Amino acid sequence: MKQLMKMNPRDTVAVALRPIASGEEISLEGLTLEAAQDIPQGHKIALTDFAVNDVITKYGYPIGHAVEAIRAGDWIHTHNIKTNLAGEEEYEYLPELHPVIYPQRDLTFQGYRRASGKVGIRNDLFIIPTVGCVNGIAEQMLQEFKAEHPDLGGFDNFTVLKHPYGCSQLGDDHRMTRSILLDAVNHPNAGGVLVFGLGCENNIVSEFRSMLGDYDESRVKFLVAQEVGNEVEAGLTLLEELYEAARNDAREPVPLSELNVGLKCGGSDGFSGITANPLLGAFSDFIISQGGTSVLTEVPEMFGAEKMLMARAESREVYEDIVSLINNFKQYFLSYGEPVYENPSPGNKAGGISTLEDKSLGCTQKAGSSPVVDVLDYGVKLRRKGLSLLQAPGNDLVAASALAASDCQLVLFTTGRGTPFGSFVPTVKVATNNDLFAKKGHWMDFNAGPLLERPMADVLEEFIAYIIDVASGQKTRNEQNEVRELAIFKTGVTL
Repeated sequence: MKQLMKMNPRDTVAVALRPIASGEEISLEGLTLEAAQDIPQGHKIALTDFAVNDVITKYGYPIGHAVEAIRAGDWIHTHNIKTNLAGEEEYEYLPELHPVIYPQRDLTFQGYRRASGKVGIRNDLFIIPTVGCVNGIAEQMLQEFKAEHPDLGGFDNFTVLKHPYGCSQLGDDHRMTRSILLDAVNHPNAGGVLVFGLGCENNIVSEFRSMLGDYDESRVKFLVAQEVGNEVEAGLTLLEELYEAARNDAREPVPLSELNVGLKCGGSDGFSGITANPLLGAFSDFIISQGGTSVLTEVPEMFGAEKMLMARAESREVYEDIVSLINNFKQYFLSYGEPVYENPSPGNKAGGISTLEDKSLGCTQKAGSSPVVDVLDYGVKLRRKGLSLLQAPGNDLVAASALAASDCQLVLFTTGRGTPFGSFVPTVKVATNNDLFAKKGHWMDFNAGPLLERPMADVLEEFIAYIIDVASGQKTRNEQNEVRELAIFKTGVTL
């Protein structure tokens, strides 16, 4: 196994692929170095000398500057490198498109075609509370129903999309809660939905229902607890109707062009930008080449890499939308008096990520090389095939929920530290390193660690086959562990 990896010929640092001891002699591309300190796995080593304020480069782009003199062989981390980012940036439209295009292949998955024309990869039964007050009753109702139907019938999963909102909210918060819940009702993975309200919330069921547009009345039911005697009995009756409606649902072959995948990372480490994120980037390019769709979010983790995304805008209009996406999120931080570049997290730093540019340049590897064709506001569903950017924060649960709400049928989630959570759609956990996959195999779905020793093309083929299996019904770890969650973005006051 190699000792070091340099991500780009222009780089002035390399990543340690294993722990390196102080005084150890190591080589890379004809250069021999002596490690000046212990260098943890996934962390950076200087390939040259740096004076104070010299720019340090990784992935071919600046990731910060030296805050003290650094010698070749030194460990580079938060003690001697700082971000170059400060305030708002000036942007210019400089298109640079070099997409990787894969050959067309006659590949299909087994999905559910809906009356709306959309395709689901799951036939899930959702209970969707319009307000957090009824979460407990919804869970009680579902547990009683599951006890009566342990075989799930025509459904793949039973889930209550619990959340704490739907009342005492104003303005954007109220709008965002309602939008995400409407998106969930209309999600292609939903084979049956019970919308469950209390009766006095401001996200009132009658108004919510009127905003749904056209829906299949045999697949979407409504219940208001204050309007019936025993709400659990009433709910069980409606769930039984949904169960009967889905009894004969069956999968059928569907082309990969109908697949929408969300791209997300969390608990990143120094290997994220080397293994798992590039794997997702290759898969994103592949699925787009087949006519499908991928979606990148986590706007604060675009800061420092946003110019790369802007250069990939397919038109000036899309470029302007990306600029607005970035600047509006910076203003969100500033409106609360918070620093725009308060990143990476403690776990990221422990894993070898030193600055926001370091994190963002690794994070955006997930988006591959395809042109950006659209920019979506939070809560807005997909409008175009290809690569879209979605407004949402970096928070794992909020961002993954936003991807699901946009009509992604699954979320691809890379992690170097590990996390057990899952969104309300299948959430594929891709480990960045072998150690994590071995330690947390009950959380992880796919191991990208072998990319340190094997060609991308080989691992990508295995990943494509795995995703087709998941889209065809194979349950992810979060589904097997019964971990399916919803989190909604909140920006304002609570009454």
